[in-house]
Amino acid sequence: MMISLLPPLAVYELIGILGFALYVTNYSLLTTRCLSSDCLAYFTINLVAASCVLMGLMASFNLASAMLQIFWVAMSLIGILVRLRARHQTPV
Repeated sequence: MMISLLPPLAVYELIGILGFALYVTNYSLLTTRCLSSDCLAYFTINLVAASCVLMGLMASFNLASAMLQIFWVAMSLIGILVRLRARHQTPV
């Protein structure tokens, strides 16, 4: 008898759905101007959403989708780093 340490596929699907919900919420907040695309929260939510959808692809892998999520993770990390760096720079 083999014991799997990985969660069942349904858990991955639920994580992917959570990622979708985060994407939709983030975009809705941006569209209604409750959130600015220049704030750290916007990129953080995008990072979490992309990571969740990427994990969700473990249940049903799709290369194009995975590539897109990896792109969003990378761009979100860059956005976060740029904003954090700008916060720590002192005006001359």
